[in-house]
Amino acid sequence: MNILRRLFLSFALIAGALVGTLPAQAQQPSWPSRPVHFIIPLGAGSGVDITARLLADKLSQKWGQPVIVENKPGGDAMLAIMAVVNAHDDHVLLFAPASTFTAHPLLHDKLPYKIDDLVPIARVTNTLIAFGVPASLGVSSVKEFAAKAKAEPGKLNYASVTGANDLLFAAFLKTQKLDVAKVPYRNTVDAINDLADGRIQAYVGAYAIMRPRVQGGKVKVIALTNRQHAKSLDAIPTAREAGFPSLEFDGLVGVLGPKGMPKAAIDRIAADIREYVADPGINAKLVATGQVVNPGTGAEFAKDLKDQRDTVAQIGKTLGIKAAE
Repeated sequence: MNILRRLFLSFALIAGALVGTLPAQAQQPSWPSRPVHFIIPLGAGSGVDITARLLADKLSQKWGQPVIVENKPGGDAMLAIMAVVNAHDDHVLLFAPASTFTAHPLLHDKLPYKIDDLVPIARVTNTLIAFGVPASLGVSSVKEFAAKAKAEPGKLNYASVTGANDLLFAAFLKTQKLDVAKVPYRNTVDAINDLADGRIQAYVGAYAIMRPRVQGGKVKVIALTNRQHAKSLDAIPTAREAGFPSLEFDGLVGVLGPKGMPKAAIDRIAADIREYVADPGINAKLVATGQVVNPGTGAEFAKDLKDQRDTVAQIGKTLGIKAAE
């Protein structure tokens, strides 16, 4: 009888312990527990879109959940940002170039979101930002472009898509006293198509989206805005090397999530992205599209974002634009 009693008590204790663990597990499920969405503020075929899709395939295998890439271009990236902020879901993430949103305080009197509504999760790459012109324009350097713009005031146009790059080019035009008109575009692909066909004469944006047109002989890249000379595009000078330091600006691509994102999820995403961008196959594809593979933690990405916002603020001063409160 004593033996049976002890066995009964043992089973009761084990069952109680198991039951006691269920609520905690239910409250804190492992991430991800359902499909993950990468929201892209640019159209299909853009540099960040290429990067997100390369990683989505690998991450979905590792996470055991689908990773869905959704393009939401337009609205100066507001459509994509608000899709993430309003979802209140740590499985809906913004995968974006920082240049699409770091200039928002200078471009809008009032923002529908606060900076701290988005939490930096992981730095992925530094995008090579190219100053592209139509091959038919007949210029081979920034100096030649400036000379042509001065000789033909008001006759040249430039494309505007992403905020910080747009302001960067506007500041360049102001400091060089060039009269070049801005043509706004909703989608980078449309801008590049018009650049290749000569309907616009300048565009500053990710080299990845220009690359097919460059290889096809329709677009010529006359400078890169990045601080460091790109080994993968050795023949192209940086803006500073070309003698125009006012065009210096580093591209920055990363992942952000909603406020309150669990730290464990942030750390896991950053670690997994670092693992996969180091994969030789993915690394080579990213480099080929004009990116410098530079993964980093959420804290490192946050610091880079602050540095970029400071740079954009200085551009705003050059243009005489007051930031929104």
